[in-house]
Amino acid sequence: MARRVSHASSNPFLQPFAAALLAGLVGSVVARSGLTVDHRLVLVCPCMVLVPGPHFLNGSIDMLRARIPIGAGRISLALLIVLSICGGLLVGLAMTGTAFPQAAGSANVPLGYDVLAAGVAVAAYGSFFNMPWRLTAAPIIIGMAAHAVHWQLLQHGASLQLGAFGATLLVGTIIAPLAHRFRLPFGASAFAAVVSLIPGVFMFEAASATLAAVALGAKADPASLLPIVDNAATALIVLLAMAAGLILPKMVFETLVSTAVSTGK
Repeated sequence: MARRVSHASSNPFLQPFAAALLAGLVGSVVARSGLTVDHRLVLVCPCMVLVPGPHFLNGSIDMLRARIPIGAGRISLALLIVLSICGGLLVGLAMTGTAFPQAAGSANVPLGYDVLAAGVAVAAYGSFFNMPWRLTAAPIIIGMAAHAVHWQLLQHGASLQLGAFGATLLVGTIIAPLAHRFRLPFGASAFAAVVSLIPGVFMFEAASATLAAVALGAKADPASLLPIVDNAATALIVLLAMAAGLILPKMVFETLVSTAVSTGK
């Protein structure tokens, strides 16, 4: 859908909006069909692939390097695209009168299935952003390993934030020297490997709850604001943990390379 829209318009917001709109419509059909699947995942998974992770990551790196205007611009663009994705998804649901599904008890998924699903997500992300397949193999393998680490951390009681940090720290440590050696874009390669960790459910639940509160207006219960704050804060902290896990190894590696060059080693 996004690629077809790109032929009609180069607007960076229209393409993800249209793709998320389609996801909302398809998800509504699935929700009404009575299929025994997690309807939230049917809605969220296609939209996660649309999230402009490299913009977030490169913008965060720019901010850390005190390149404030460039960093703020990249992060602002990424946030606007995320808003477009949320808008498209919610409009698609509203067109069919379907509400965003409420959270249900999560099932325990075997590690093997979880890792394979992470590999599929990385492949889908690389395909959407036109990454050459010869360059996608490494992020797929690294992403599967990172998701295994994430799974193990959560199984041992780690929080979502700590699990995301540990998994992305592994990815950043591996991708940083690979990107330097093979002249690969660090942001795209690193984020592709961790796309399955994006807290998309929390983003879309916050957007849905916000829309519901706005619709009620003055009649809204103050307690209804708590899910908005909770989901938005969780999504933000997980994204910050992911950014930190990816950026720290890159900065350490660049410092080591710079030191080695300056000393002639």
